[in-house]
Amino acid sequence: MNRVLKTFYIWRRKADYCRRDICAFLGLTDSSFKAARGARIVVYHGICQHQPLRFNNIFLTRATFEAHLQFYQKYFNVVSLDDYYHQRFSPHRFNICLHFDDGYANNHTYVLPLLEQYRVPATFFITAVRAAGYDILWNDFLGILSKYGPQQLVFRQETFYKQRARFSRYVSASRGIGLWEMLRSEGFESKARLLNDLYPLAPFRENPQDTDYWLQMTPQQIKELASSPWVTIGAHGYYHNDLPKIPLPDAEKEMFACRQYLEDIIGKPVKAFAFPYGTYTPAVVEAAKRAGFSQLLPLNFHFPESAADPAQRERVIINPYVSVTNQQFNLIKRRYDFWR
Repeated sequence: MNRVLKTFYIWRRKADYCRRDICAFLGLTDSSFKAARGARIVVYHGICQHQPLRFNNIFLTRATFEAHLQFYQKYFNVVSLDDYYHQRFSPHRFNICLHFDDGYANNHTYVLPLLEQYRVPATFFITAVRAAGYDILWNDFLGILSKYGPQQLVFRQETFYKQRARFSRYVSASRGIGLWEMLRSEGFESKARLLNDLYPLAPFRENPQDTDYWLQMTPQQIKELASSPWVTIGAHGYYHNDLPKIPLPDAEKEMFACRQYLEDIIGKPVKAFAFPYGTYTPAVVEAAKRAGFSQLLPLNFHFPESAADPAQRERVIINPYVSVTNQQFNLIKRRYDFWR
């Protein structure tokens, strides 16, 4: 798509979104939402009080999330993960299953009280990075580093320069590859080195106003979350590694160890696994089943056999750039446009 066509497409989408918001304000969209049928799994990540786009595009404010819940209660039917797998759906409404990935402490702080207030079920997919001695995911640290860090840094004797954009990123001066892309393809040893060696460049623990954007749940918070009748706990990898990019035996060990970590905390079986970054291969799927998981959640299906696998379900991720009304239109249509 050339630049002119892309610009035209973006402005057309913005016009469509504005039109929908006006129609919603006038009460002209109610019939469309009430007539919707089908089912969808929708993925959230972090919830904060303010500035959801501070470090990335996977956060929403607490107020926006509550507006989503109010919308769901008015128009949709929210089901648990087990109900979704067994297709225990309402024939009279569009059915939604809510997921939260990454295990942020803000899920315990902000999401759990809202689920209990609105009596809505959700599944939380949590890593075991706490068991490895860390309270932050490597990619969250890199996001903080990219915002607060210097224009130039050296990591493993390689120089990286900060590329300016909405979310800055460090790019290798010699190879042109991004630091995020480079580390995503490696195991946790490289990511631990990033966390340990470059912390002085972005000492995030000295900025309490940023805590909601990175802190992982403690075992006690996970236990409290699991005790709610509205909550299901799932696994999200031991280190939040991109599993198809590491050796298969390591990926299987990580999935098994994450399940054990969570089951030891909550005292219940953990049978659901959400693939970090939504990526997988048929071999990783089989490894997940050997690790004891019977519910496997990527984002999009990438292999023909995935749709026929009773263990796998597709998911869609929340778009933080659109209104509540447009979010739900996109959810029904399963179409997301991340313009900004």
